[in-house]
Amino acid sequence: MKDQYFESVIGLEVHAQLLTQSKIFCGCSTRFGDQPNSHTCPVCLGMPGVLPVINRKVVEFAIMTSLALHCEEIPSRSIFARKNYFYPDLPKGYQISQYESPLALRGCLEIPAGENKLRKIGITRIHLEEDAGKLVHGEGTESGSSFVDLNRAGVPLMEIVSEPDLRTPEEAGDYLRRLAAILVYLGVCDGKMEEGSLRCDANVSIRRRGETALGVKTELKNMNSFKNVEKALAKEIERQIELVSKGKKVVQETLLWDPDNEVTLPMRGKEEAHDYRYFPEPDLLPLVLENSWVEELKKKIPVLPQKRINTYINEYGLSQYDAEVLVATKPVADCFEETVRIYPNPKKVANWMTGDFLKFYWAEGGGQVKITPENLAKIIDMVETEKVSGIIGKKVLEESYSSKKDPEEIVLKKGLAQVSDESALIGIIDEVIKENPKEVERFKSGEEKLLQFLTGQVMKKSKGKANPKRVGELLKSRLGK
Repeated sequence: MKDQYFESVIGLEVHAQLLTQSKIFCGCSTRFGDQPNSHTCPVCLGMPGVLPVINRKVVEFAIMTSLALHCEEIPSRSIFARKNYFYPDLPKGYQISQYESPLALRGCLEIPAGENKLRKIGITRIHLEEDAGKLVHGEGTESGSSFVDLNRAGVPLMEIVSEPDLRTPEEAGDYLRRLAAILVYLGVCDGKMEEGSLRCDANVSIRRRGETALGVKTELKNMNSFKNVEKALAKEIERQIELVSKGKKVVQETLLWDPDNEVTLPMRGKEEAHDYRYFPEPDLLPLVLENSWVEELKKKIPVLPQKRINTYINEYGLSQYDAEVLVATKPVADCFEETVRIYPNPKKVANWMTGDFLKFYWAEGGGQVKITPENLAKIIDMVETEKVSGIIGKKVLEESYSSKKDPEEIVLKKGLAQVSDESALIGIIDEVIKENPKEVERFKSGEEKLLQFLTGQVMKKSKGKANPKRVGELLKSRLGK
């Protein structure tokens, strides 16, 4: 295969919308989904004579992120700049950003590199900037018409630029998921790519294995999910390898990802820094950070995903996979830890939470966990002490999750308690034996695995109430085993 002779070099530029109530340089709301142009003012509309004022919370969130990503330098003085370009949804004709003097430099983020191994991905810089507006094409308009919604203009963005240390689309996906989890844990971004609050541009090039020089890169845009980032990178790497293998050159350009057809499409030539004619923003003073404030913010950093993963593996004895799944979403990890405190068997709690619990959690839209750790612990305990069967336990979990009812109350009111009494089970067992003569004969002939099938039939007839262990014992006895 051609790709065995090449390796890809990937760097990601992630824009995270910060979870502030107001925009970066004015007091307009950042609320998502409201009527177009309902959150605007002279400042974010770029009216003549207005002056921007920096939002302190925006800076606080960026500092906390820089600390969580191990940035070696958070300069006491950084400068905002004007990034000049024309686009219909950029009302001022320039974007206020940071260029030569960003907020933080030289950080890192660790991604999985095999079982219980990690690899550091460098972070070049973290800087702040304002978002542009949004063009609306053809939605409720005449064909070919476009409108501008400026609700998003001036929304605070934090750009996190990685080093070109990623080598595969899968690594890029891991990096993004880890980064999103950290931002959510910090409470600085909701991580919702589908709403545009976390956006990713990817720079990708290829080179022959063993070479150190970088190839010509392209930039991928319009990727609205972790999976789409991986798919788009895989397609673009494949395209570049095909070009180079045929003796053709890769052109430096910006590409759009078409998720419906899973192809990359040319958008424009790739800009360089000089194209934007950066110069210091004259309406904003340099951003000066007191060291005491940075030290104070250090104390606000919560326990982050990787530390939790280490704890779950080393102290709770969970697998790397289970630890990663539980930690990926903060409310789930919080619920797991509280449930383990109440029911101190981490592996059993993890088995429940990585299975049906997560199915119900995402079916309810994610967000905050809707079942209390106390009720979850009760369900696990009822199954383990054989008060209810595993099948019934899952049904009780589903109802308790959505209704918040006490599991014991659900079991009592619906008569779901597990049946172990021989007199109550023997009639059902005899029916199953009568209805499955071939399987019974095969079991008697030595096919032990059919005991599981026959037990399953009894469980089905009892609507999950039968004690499967007792059913197995009675089946063996009834069939002379």
